[in-house]
Amino acid sequence: MLHAMSPARFRAGLLVTSAILVLGATAAHAQDSQQGSGKVLGSVTVTDTAIDESEAQSSYKVTRTTFATRTDTPLIDVPQAVNVVTVKQIEDQAANSIGDAIRYVPGVFSAQGEGNRETLILRGNTTTGDFFVDGMRDDVQTYRDLYNIEQLQVFRGSNAMIFGRGGIGGVINRVTKVADWTPHRAFRLEGGSFEHKRAQFDLGTPLSGAVAVRLTGVYQDSDSYRDGVNYNRWGFNPMVSFKLGEATTVTAGYEHFEDSRVADRGVSSYAGRPLNTPRGQFFGDPEQSPTWTNTDAATLYIEHRFSDAITLRNRTRYADYDKFYQNVFPAAVNTAAMTNPAGLPAGTYAAGTIVAIQGYNNLTNRRNFINQTDLNAEFSTGGIEHVLLAGFEYGHQKTDNLRQEGFFPTPTNASGVTTIYATLANPTIRRPDIRWAQGPSSPQNKGTAEVVAGYVQDQVSLSSALDVIVGVRFEHFRTRVTDLRAARTFDVTNDLWSPRAALVFKPAENASIYAGYSRTYLPRGGDQLTGLSLANSALRPEKYDNYEIGAKWDVVPSFNLAAAVFQLDRSNVLALSNPNDPSSLQVPIGRQRNRGVELSAQGEITDQLSMVASYTYSDPTFRDTLPGAVKVGNVVANVPRHAASLWTRFDPTEALGAAIGVIHQGKRFSGTDNTVSMPGYTRVDGAIYYRLSEAVDLQVNLENLFNERYFLFAHSNTNFTPGSPRAFKAGLNVRF
Repeated sequence: MLHAMSPARFRAGLLVTSAILVLGATAAHAQDSQQGSGKVLGSVTVTDTAIDESEAQSSYKVTRTTFATRTDTPLIDVPQAVNVVTVKQIEDQAANSIGDAIRYVPGVFSAQGEGNRETLILRGNTTTGDFFVDGMRDDVQTYRDLYNIEQLQVFRGSNAMIFGRGGIGGVINRVTKVADWTPHRAFRLEGGSFEHKRAQFDLGTPLSGAVAVRLTGVYQDSDSYRDGVNYNRWGFNPMVSFKLGEATTVTAGYEHFEDSRVADRGVSSYAGRPLNTPRGQFFGDPEQSPTWTNTDAATLYIEHRFSDAITLRNRTRYADYDKFYQNVFPAAVNTAAMTNPAGLPAGTYAAGTIVAIQGYNNLTNRRNFINQTDLNAEFSTGGIEHVLLAGFEYGHQKTDNLRQEGFFPTPTNASGVTTIYATLANPTIRRPDIRWAQGPSSPQNKGTAEVVAGYVQDQVSLSSALDVIVGVRFEHFRTRVTDLRAARTFDVTNDLWSPRAALVFKPAENASIYAGYSRTYLPRGGDQLTGLSLANSALRPEKYDNYEIGAKWDVVPSFNLAAAVFQLDRSNVLALSNPNDPSSLQVPIGRQRNRGVELSAQGEITDQLSMVASYTYSDPTFRDTLPGAVKVGNVVANVPRHAASLWTRFDPTEALGAAIGVIHQGKRFSGTDNTVSMPGYTRVDGAIYYRLSEAVDLQVNLENLFNERYFLFAHSNTNFTPGSPRAFKAGLNVRF
């Protein structure tokens, strides 16, 4: 179900795109005029936006990052666990979403997100808001595509010093493609199982020595192995870059992206396990479960170099998100016999034979304005080298929410009831008569979050073998939420200090050992900003302290090994008061701790052999008891104790290649009470690549080669998503 862009949105997008093209033409004319008069502009490298695209497009490993420290730093010198999924890996694995791309990253797992959003668990902490694009917050609950990125960066540990509040177990940062004076002409077509169809393109060219443009776009229309489920998405992202003299570069861009699909919350559970039903069987009403998000975002990036040692950078992003989701979904299976349940023919139904069906919808509109300014300075004091960062950030986010419940009319209640039942033999229902209205506790609110932040960091090289990194961020964070139904407002201000300190020892140029500490906070508005209520508005923010020791080794320049041992302590934790009811209130449950080990290998061992491998040991447990919700020692939901993955590609000739992927996850619990669990599984994927010419190649990706039955993830004790059966994608790549 594709929702058209509103006229106002279309006009805004057209205006921004037209402005970019006009500016490009104007600057091109100015450059031509200057060249005609004998004046030649110098070259400027866009170091904070652009990356080494040739490295990201040809390798599974990259060398440097500007976002981990907000300075241009080799990854081997960054004192935290960082994994970068390059566009090369994304294309080889035919990954079209963040959930696909993180399968080979240690310490990161997925949850269901009610079938309407990406939900990740980083080091045992669930988030829907710790998503960034080019270092700026992109936090609405939705699905994101990878058509316009060069890298997907995963920073683990508490990250507030760099990224601000949240970043509790880590953050996900998309690094976008930019107009960079390099010609780009690439097309990709995909088709496959379950009516999968996808096309994307990447076109870029310099218009002159001073102006470059680029346009990326995508369209996808796919069905699913789940009955009645489909996906439709499309987007485009025009960009332009200007060189204004020898020292200044300006990059502007605009993205419109739409994602629409059926919200699928999987199957329920019984007797402590997910139901063993046909993998495609939908529980609820797929026709009454649409979800869509429309995103319009404009960005402006300015870099000015005062000298080789001093650089000023400014980023601005304005994003407008419209998000709607509606779901008719499964709740609990009956544990005792029931007589004359609503929605079914009269009679008595034995325990374990019927499932509750409920429904609700939610409409969200969010407007984000974020501005960041960074000053980088390199200098020496008494033979000690410094890389200094000083920065300022202002953010203003406005959110409107409206929730309605689904009421199912019955023969005895024309207004409808909120729960009906379906048999496990036939759990897919068709109820076009559902009435959508607010119930007694359905929220309707509007909220504003405003942040004013300053931060400073110094990377100090005491010697060629020893670096010290110290930094602190101060955030004045105000959350104001108005409950429109109760006509009351909650207004909370938090002053947050988030330090970071680390030592990096380099026994060799290509190896490092580090130890680090960092802290972050999550204010009571939550990662979606509007969670303030009578129950939590007076509570202190959640606090996270991350302690980490690790090592990194570039065995060869193109291949890296990394290891991290960490402890992440979380206090003032909130969780569902009833793990069997996803709509139940969140209540304080005390403390949480995760101790773990993360190992990774990434890059090219030889010209013919590439590899991405990971292993994660996690022990994320609760340290307090709340009767009915959690007890001491319970394990965090959706996190296996052991997980491992391996993707390796071998190219025996220049024209032919093949890859094999293995993903293993151990047993996972679905709720904080640990009463229902998903069994562990091992899934095998594969791919074959064939180069027809220097410009054209083919690939076929195979998922779940051995048709393993497994559960991908859960949302609660009553929502589990079965994994896909064997499936394939065929792709055609053209570059010229």
